[in-house]
Amino acid sequence: MRAVMFTDPGPASVLHLVERPIPVVGPGEVRVRVVVSGVNPTDVGARSGRGTTDGTLGPHVPNQDGAGIVDAVGPGVPGLAVGDRVWMWDAAWLRSDGTAQEYVVLPRRHVVPLPDGVSFDVGAALGIPALTAHRALTSAAEGPARLEPGALKGKVVFVVGGAGAVGNAAVQLATWAGARVLTTVTSDAKAALASAAGADHVIRASDDVGAAVRRMTKDGLDVIVEVAPTENLDLDVEMVAPGGTIALYTAGREPTIPIPWFPSMVKNVQFQFILTYTTSVQQKDDAVAAVSAAVAARAFDVGEQHGLPLARFPLERTREAHEAVEHHWVGKVLVDVSS
Repeated sequence: MRAVMFTDPGPASVLHLVERPIPVVGPGEVRVRVVVSGVNPTDVGARSGRGTTDGTLGPHVPNQDGAGIVDAVGPGVPGLAVGDRVWMWDAAWLRSDGTAQEYVVLPRRHVVPLPDGVSFDVGAALGIPALTAHRALTSAAEGPARLEPGALKGKVVFVVGGAGAVGNAAVQLATWAGARVLTTVTSDAKAALASAAGADHVIRASDDVGAAVRRMTKDGLDVIVEVAPTENLDLDVEMVAPGGTIALYTAGREPTIPIPWFPSMVKNVQFQFILTYTTSVQQKDDAVAAVSAAVAARAFDVGEQHGLPLARFPLERTREAHEAVEHHWVGKVLVDVSS
């Protein structure tokens, strides 16, 4: 089978197309013929060496997310059969085999049924972005553990960067759960994308964001989904409601984030740091179940008409797909692995 691999971490040029044997499925495992592989910033980071302990990974197939068709099931695998359409999450976390290959073997828990009529593109765009967004939206101490219609009714959710992949997922999931959704963007084109995703109010980041939020809310923001805390944390604390939650899923390359401690204490603000890989088993199960329900309800979709343009590359051009993510392409980058 064809696979994209790298041995030593580095720039996208370390990725090479190779032939390797089709993997054997074992007990409790599922083999999936990968149709579409999704590329995320975390995939680029792992390939470049961030997150490793010794600077090397050994032979490694990148990409955490993907969608395809069950090709084989091992002993003791319930609920899946050969021919089922599925999506996958965390394929390459603490493993050497991601989804940038024609076949991948995964533990049953990492393989989720994809409803009929839902595209493989949607399945490959879930994983990291949607599961991260779900955790951010459910991280409030007194909030719901699992999203469903009405779970966020009466809540005001503020998504920083509503045109990004996680931002788009947060807007779509929060809207499905009944929240009123505000978001910020940096251009008119991104404003159109955030609106297409379902945001109720789109604010240009170059405007007076705090003043706009004060006009639109009575008591402040219940949940803030934050992508750039180094730049925004002071304003976040100003805008968040008493007892509100600021969920941070990335901080860029900064080693520390200054926290305005006194105003945060006065408001009893909750700061929730998020890495989807290391959430608890229950949190991940809740996220997978909720995201699957949103997809089945057709409340989560991809494409420019849903606020998430697609860029796609064939498997042999996975290097270019990684470079597109590194260059902050707006939307979702996909790799077509097989037909």
